This record gives sequence, structure tokens and C-alpha cells, in this order.
Amino acid sequence: MKKKIINDPVYGFINIPDKFIYSLIQHPSVQRLNRIKQLGMASYVYPGAQHTRFHHTIGAMYLMDVALRNLQDKGHEITKNEYRGALTAILMHDVGHTPFSHLLEKALTNNVHHEEISLLIMKKINEERNGELETAIDIFTNQYHKKFFHQLVSGQLDVDRLDYLQRDSFFTGVREGSIGAARIMKMLDVVDDKLVVESKGIYSIENFLMSRRFMYWQVYLHKTAVGAEQMLINIIKRAKELVRNGEKLFASPSLLFFLQNEIAIDDFNTDEAINNFLNIDDNDIWTSLKVWANHPDFVLSTLSKGMVDRKLFKIEVSNKPFSEERKEEYSCKYAQKYNISKEEASYLVASDSLVTDMYSKYDESIKILFRDNTIKAIETASDMFNIELLSKTVEKYYFAYLRD
Repeated sequence: MKKKIINDPVYGFINIPDKFIYSLIQHPSVQRLNRIKQLGMASYVYPGAQHTRFHHTIGAMYLMDVALRNLQDKGHEITKNEYRGALTAILMHDVGHTPFSHLLEKALTNNVHHEEISLLIMKKINEERNGELETAIDIFTNQYHKKFFHQLVSGQLDVDRLDYLQRDSFFTGVREGSIGAARIMKMLDVVDDKLVVESKGIYSIENFLMSRRFMYWQVYLHKTAVGAEQMLINIIKRAKELVRNGEKLFASPSLLFFLQNEIAIDDFNTDEAINNFLNIDDNDIWTSLKVWANHPDFVLSTLSKGMVDRKLFKIEVSNKPFSEERKEEYSCKYAQKYNISKEEASYLVASDSLVTDMYSKYDESIKILFRDNTIKAIETASDMFNIELLSKTVEKYYFAYLRD
């Protein structure tokens, strides 16, 4: 195969290792990620955040390649099949994303997690390719006997997190999220089938953990982006209600399939559900929003026009839950003002919680390898972190509502 190179804005030139990996990159399920934004609604806050899940997938593959080559250089045996399997697993890890990434998992697919759909798509491709993805599937599901491969795909210090932090920092311009992901990959080693980080990389790990905390509250859970996300979720819910009540609504055939049907994980075992899923991306939603902005239904048209014109929900964030009475108050106010039912007015309001933890003490901890071959968890190796503080779940509450 003629050498294939991708020029990535974050890492520079990325080599495609072989013909097999290139064929997977060219697969329609991976190419679909070119049409799904990595950060959902964050571009309403950070206009540069226009990068896609495909960008991220290629970056994660690059970091996996760096990690595997580094481990080979340190004397660890990694067969060609294992190498290819690990690269394949990370290439396919996001193919199960709905439009706008995590945003519509609840609204479109009845809360089916994207990793479950990714696995089903991998199995489908595996059948098409006579078992060529078996090792990748075993690594992805943590069934492979060398467990450190799965840690690289999904763990507290996996290539997925390392790429999205560095990439999202780059495209949003939020420099505090920059972590030097490739350098961290070169600090990795394996002891007793578990990933460890050489002690000279401890400050990079500390920076990674602090950057992750910063990016979550500054970017991923930014209140304006959350307000936009809730608007879109309510739009999809309203569209589903109208369609199921017999309203003829403009939508692409594949989007209409999800509006008409309540699709759960078991439904994805059918070709119809999988094929329709792989046919929808951000473009289906945006095209519909532009048409729905002129729909006679007040709720659908008002919210859709708000998304198109950036007239987003106003949002308040608090450390305490907002009362149901307040939501009721706003619903009644909108019902009276716009001459709609209270049920219809409830789509103009949203209230929920924002929850995140930066480091789970219940998961496999990040291990630091010292020169005397002792190994310590980052929470004891670092003189910077209090593990109870670091692993504390942070919960905030928001109340979003239509701007008058």
C-alpha cells in the first residue's frame, strides 16, 4: 500500500500503519464521524469548537500507536494481531455516537449508551470481514487475556481521554486543558499486566487530572452549552410527541424512524435499526431544525428557531436543587402568555443536575513506577493531591427557561 499520511492540527503528520487500518478508516461507519461534532453545543460558547468525532478518532489512534511502539521499545511483546486489534478497538470506539455526540443518547435512543451501539456495529463489521475484528472486540470488552490493552482503550489514563482533552483544549482555545498527551504515552510501561507511568511523568499526570477538572466545568458543562443542549433535547421530545400523535413532520427517513419508534438496546440487533442509526448525523438535525422553525406548532417552532438564531435558554446554576414549584410557576406563566397548554409550556423549561468526578478511587488507580521498582498509586505518590478531594463527586443543579 502506498504510504498514507493525515496532517493533524494537534499532532502533525500521522502515519496510517497498514492497509487494514486504512480500510477501517474508510469504512462508512467511521467516515460518518466526520459529520458529528465532537463537542455538541460547545461551539455556541467557543466558536472554534467545530472539530468532529473523526478528528478525535484519528488522534486517539495516533496516541495508541505511540503507546504501543513505546511499550515494544521497552521490551514488551506485542504481536501484529494485538497491535492491529488495539488500533481497531480505538478506531471503532465512538462509532455508536448519536448526532452531537453524547447529547441525544436519551432523546433518540432511549438512553442506550454509545459504547453498546459501538460494540454492535463492531460485531456487524466483524461478520462482514470474516472475524478480522475478533481481537479488537475482545480488547474493547476487556475479554482479552492481556488486560493492559483494554486499559489503553478505556481506563483512568486511556488514549480516549488524553486525546479529547488535548484536542478540545486546542479547538476551544482553552489553554488550561493542554496536557502533552503524546509525552504521557511515552512515559507508560507495563508491570504485572497493568499500565504504570514512570515517575518522571508524575507532574504530567497531575497536570492531566487538573486539566480534566478544569475542562469539564469550563467547557463540557459550560452553562450556555448546557442550556442549548436542553433546548435540543426538548425539541426532539416534542417532535417525537407530534409524530406519534399523527402529525406529519419534515425529517429525513432515518431520523423519522427514531421519532416514530421507541428504540431500546434490543432493537439494535436488527439491521433496520442499525442502518437507520448509521444514516443520521448532525446534518439531519440541523436540516430539520431549519424547517421546524416555521412549523405551526408553537413549541417546536419557537425552540427550533431559537437554536438556529442562537436565542438559547437562559440558565441558572446552583449548589442546591431548584424546586418543582419554580418549574410549575414558569410553565404556568408561559401557558398564559403564549396561550398554550401547561403540558406544552413544560417544554420551555428544563431542570436537572450536573454531575462529574475527575478521578474514581473505586476504579483501577493510576500507578506510578519509581526507579527502585516500587509502585504507588498517584494518590499516594503525589504530594499535590488529596484523594478524597480529587475523587469527590461534584454535583450542581441548573434551571433553564425560555428567554422572554
